[in-house]
Amino acid sequence: MIASIQTMYILFITCILITATLVYLLDRKDRKENNQLVNILSVIFLLLLNWILLLILQSTYSNTFKIAPIYFDYLVYISTCFLPVVFLFLSMSFTKTRFKFMKKHLLLFIIPVISLIILWTNDYHHLFYKVYSINESETIFGTYFYVHTIYTFGLFIVSFMSLLKYSIKNAGLFSKQSLLILVGSSVPLIINLLAMLGFISISIYVTPMYFTFTVICYTVAILRLDFLKVAPIALQRIVDKMSDAYIIINDQNYITDFNKTFLDLFNLKPNEVRTVSFYNLITKFSDTQENNEAFIATINVAKQDNKTFCIERYFPKLNKYFNIEINSITTKDAFLGTLVLFKDITQHVNDIEKINEKQEILIEQERLATLGQMIGGIAHNLKTPIMSIAGAAEGLSDLIQEYRESIGDKDVTIEDHHEIAKDMDAWITKIRTHLSYMSDIITAVKGQAVTFSDNTVNSFSVDELIRNIDILMKHELKHALITLDVDVDVPLNITVQGNVNSLVQVVNNIISNAIQAYNGKPNEHIFLSVYKKSKKLIIKIQDNAGGLPKKVQEKLFKEMITTKGKNGTGLGLFMSYSNIKAHFNGNLRFETAEGVGTAFYIEIPIK
Repeated sequence: MIASIQTMYILFITCILITATLVYLLDRKDRKENNQLVNILSVIFLLLLNWILLLILQSTYSNTFKIAPIYFDYLVYISTCFLPVVFLFLSMSFTKTRFKFMKKHLLLFIIPVISLIILWTNDYHHLFYKVYSINESETIFGTYFYVHTIYTFGLFIVSFMSLLKYSIKNAGLFSKQSLLILVGSSVPLIINLLAMLGFISISIYVTPMYFTFTVICYTVAILRLDFLKVAPIALQRIVDKMSDAYIIINDQNYITDFNKTFLDLFNLKPNEVRTVSFYNLITKFSDTQENNEAFIATINVAKQDNKTFCIERYFPKLNKYFNIEINSITTKDAFLGTLVLFKDITQHVNDIEKINEKQEILIEQERLATLGQMIGGIAHNLKTPIMSIAGAAEGLSDLIQEYRESIGDKDVTIEDHHEIAKDMDAWITKIRTHLSYMSDIITAVKGQAVTFSDNTVNSFSVDELIRNIDILMKHELKHALITLDVDVDVPLNITVQGNVNSLVQVVNNIISNAIQAYNGKPNEHIFLSVYKKSKKLIIKIQDNAGGLPKKVQEKLFKEMITTKGKNGTGLGLFMSYSNIKAHFNGNLRFETAEGVGTAFYIEIPIK
């Protein structure tokens, strides 16, 4: 037996320790979450296991079967040549969360393969060993051995420094994770450096032992102490204070990271989230399988696309609405994970619902106020024809009485009878005229009694529009002592597509605003012009009431704003603008000059 009994015990214990750690790695619950990292660590432990088992075989059977120890080293060097490369992959996977193996990474295997070839042919050229011994102090190395050593230690140093730098950056210099990586990295480097400088003498059996110690330190630091958190500690404190919640899921849709806001919003504990399937998690809060599957489908699409995907979801079991943004996280074409950002919009949705409820009430109030104002005008407009009809009826009654008395009267001539009939015809003609006028008023009022939501599409003439405006606005204009000057520069029979009542409401609302803009000043004028320009019918309503304030100009049509104080709601123009846009595919704009006046332009496409 080449190695001492104590060394053999330590090798066996190391072998058992490696096997136990390997089983632990393969049996971890978060293996799917950290799949690449666990696989790389598993390869490292397999290479170490190969190394130690071959050393045990070398020590046990080298003398028994008269096999030179160097031939066992030929197989041992499979581990020692490839371990540095796998260590580098470990550091790359760890520092980048996930790296994509590319063809260029195959170049890292050139030196290890050459090292094995030169070692296995060493008897012919002695480039690797001139004199081989299990004790390094008795070994005389060949020229190529130093190339192999520089490359091996170079990769180890790069790997160790990368891991250490990343651990200090993320967890701090004096964290348990950083100290474990620091100690694990320092032990093999210091021992080998002292051996190369001749300060200590070590055998080939010691090297795999301290490398095993190093790898176990890394395993504990990386996996056992949850060092895989994406965010550094300082950054984690920041993201935990974010008002929006986020989670990060891996390529197999397992949750790898999250912030405190997510736990609070969903009333969860960390162990209920980490390494849990995202689908299983959302199933707890949503009773609609179709929505859950659609959610996962969107995430899977986002993995292949750099776009931001936005969806809105309601979770019944939380009674919360979320605006959700989904983004893939990549670096140099390597997929790192998917970021799912949750913004709680429950309050916003509730506010919108309340606003809509209040808006409907305001609209109804505005409509009723308009109808009330209109009915007042209609009552006045109907009073004149009704009194005229009453007078005509009285006149007809007198003529009927006169006719009765004339029956049998020899003094009444045929001409007198014709005269009575003629007077009756005159009164009936007047009644018909007044009844026709009243019919027009009733038709106009009936049309204005509909709401703005009436989407009935028909056609009307400019003449019909002007007549309805005149009928409905006559009383208000007369009461305010304001004159409406109408100038129509298009044929009265020109046809407009749409609902005449909706357009009348818009025009009347603007005229009413103009009347009120004069603040009771009498004997003023409002100008209503109708003309055609570039296949558009233009209806212009202009006043000389001093113009609109600048703060009103900026908000007009964009929100409900009024210059009437508590006497106005601001709905009139806001709805008028929406009405022209939606029902006529037109536009409503204005021009104003402070101290002068305002002109509103209704532009409607016509054929």
